[in-house]
Amino acid sequence: MNSSNDFDTIEEARARLGKRLVILAHHYMSDAVARHADYTGDSLELSRRIPDLDAEYIIFCGVFFMAETAAILAKPGQKVFIPEMNSRCVMSDMAPDWLVKATLDHLAEGGLSVTPLTYVNSSAAVKALVGARGGSVCTSANAKTMLTWALEQGPHTLFLPDVRLGLNAADWIALPKEQRHILDVRDHGKAVLLDKAKKAQLLLWPGQCVIHSRFKPETIRKARQESPGCLVVVHPECHPNTVALADACGSTSLIIKYVAEAPEGSVIYIGTEYNLVNRLAQKYQGVKMVRALKHSTCSNMEKVTEPNLARLITTLDSAPTVQVDEALKDPARLALTRMLQVCAK
Repeated sequence: MNSSNDFDTIEEARARLGKRLVILAHHYMSDAVARHADYTGDSLELSRRIPDLDAEYIIFCGVFFMAETAAILAKPGQKVFIPEMNSRCVMSDMAPDWLVKATLDHLAEGGLSVTPLTYVNSSAAVKALVGARGGSVCTSANAKTMLTWALEQGPHTLFLPDVRLGLNAADWIALPKEQRHILDVRDHGKAVLLDKAKKAQLLLWPGQCVIHSRFKPETIRKARQESPGCLVVVHPECHPNTVALADACGSTSLIIKYVAEAPEGSVIYIGTEYNLVNRLAQKYQGVKMVRALKHSTCSNMEKVTEPNLARLITTLDSAPTVQVDEALKDPARLALTRMLQVCAK
């Protein structure tokens, strides 16, 4: 249970360390953690901040791949920490680097020239593999832009690991359905049907987010029955059939903006992780009614708590840092830098 002692411990350490410390927190963090952050944001917003940070200590409150991204983009001498090393991402784990490499090799052996585009929800090893093969990274906020870029690089693009974000991004750029093919990555990638892959511009990895898979079309239909005239906004990790029934779809930052701009008195249903929905409901209480399409939380995000943040912040000189193999840093940084450069235009 969180205590006032944890709150005081963290705030006293922040005051003592001053500009030597920066705390970053993803929007899906609990209120108890997010209230200590210097910056909150989605993956794109936080990635953009890291190269400009001068702090000696960077604490990333989120899941592990996010802290890895911070470690890749951090300056020499900066130390990156995460309050819970075991805060994994199920989607990221659906695309282990060895399987991505085996699949890309199989496609290349079959004569396909493929530009890989990985969602930021992937390991440093996958980002490095993608960077080394001429590819880049995307977030839910810039998936449309980055998919357009990737398709311009050559005849085939592999989007991984989230099939649903890939399909939604393909819808946003009006890519014909016959130009899309979901890969069968069983048997170390050798189950891929090369004949079908050759006919498609967009190849999709079969991963998904377990949190957003819970939002079904019937969930939206029920919300509209209960609250006629309501607004519905969902995250693009949801199934395309769910997205098609929503009024808006976008990253966590877009969702926050959508709620802010909705007329007073609106009833707004949100399809994303519950901590963000609850925070928005509290913020607009009495002005707009914000509801969750379904109570859906990320158990891995919940592993980062105020108590383990307090323990970390008092032991920074001895606590383990987030390490990325030196051999992976340059190609992974290249993949991330390509994204930041494309999106800066």
